[in-house]
Formats: sequence, structure tokens, C-alpha cells
Amino acid sequence: MRRRDAAVKRIIAIAFLAAACATAPRGGGNLSIAITPNPIVAKQIKGTVFEFPFDVVVRETGGAAVEINRVTADVFAFGSINVANETYDAARIHAMGHPTTIPANGEIHLHFAERHEVPDERLFHGVRAELRIDAKDERGAAITATTSVGVTH
Repeated sequence: MRRRDAAVKRIIAIAFLAAACATAPRGGGNLSIAITPNPIVAKQIKGTVFEFPFDVVVRETGGAAVEINRVTADVFAFGSINVANETYDAARIHAMGHPTTIPANGEIHLHFAERHEVPDERLFHGVRAELRIDAKDERGAAITATTSVGVTH
């Protein structure tokens, strides 16, 4: 009888533990990034000046609100030669009319349309951009998400 009582108590303890784990707080924030169009299509404005319009969808996928601190874009030609770099801090993103707070399991859309001089159109061959987002979740944990996209004209 005592063995059966002990076994029942263990089963009840395991059931309570499983229930507690199922209702425990979710993990920290996590981000995913999607860029459209992919590849980014440069539009010639005048002479050697091109505009690079693209949209970034940033999704929070970890179940915790996230605050974006910075978005950085590095452009590489011929594989690894860094030909451009642009950084947008939270204030600059706000000035563009975009939010920097992503609710848990939510998303935001950011539009960019930078203009740059491209002195030689041959530079468009083998061009890629790397986008990095630095953020913090609601618990203060640092989050970094990166993606790469081609660039053409």
C-alpha cells in the first residue's frame, strides 16, 4: 500500500511539474528579417546617381517585445570589397516615420530608398548587401539579426 501511495505521489508531482513548465514565461525576443525586392533593384536617377529602394519586414518570433537600436547596411562588390556602409540609429528610424518597437509576435515594415553615386555600372556585378539589426528585448537581452540580399540594376 505504501508503495502505491508513493507512486501516486510521484505521478502527481510529475503532473504538477509538467503543468508548471507549460505555463512558464516564454523565452526572450528573437527577430527574423525579410527584404523585398530580393535582389534590390537600383534605379538610375541621373547620370551616376542611383536610388536603392527596398522594404524590410522585421518579425519578432520569440514571444517578447523588442526595441530596435540600430540598423546597419554594408554593401560589398566583387565578393568582399566594402563599397558602402549606412547606419540608422533609433532616432533616425523614427525621423523616417517608422516605429522601432516590435510587439511580441508582431512585425514592423521599414522602407529605405538611399541614393548613392555609382561611378561605374560594372560595380553592379556581384554586389550584395548585408543588413544587421541590433535590438534589445523587453528583458534587456541583446538581440542581433542579419540577412544578405543581392543588388542589381
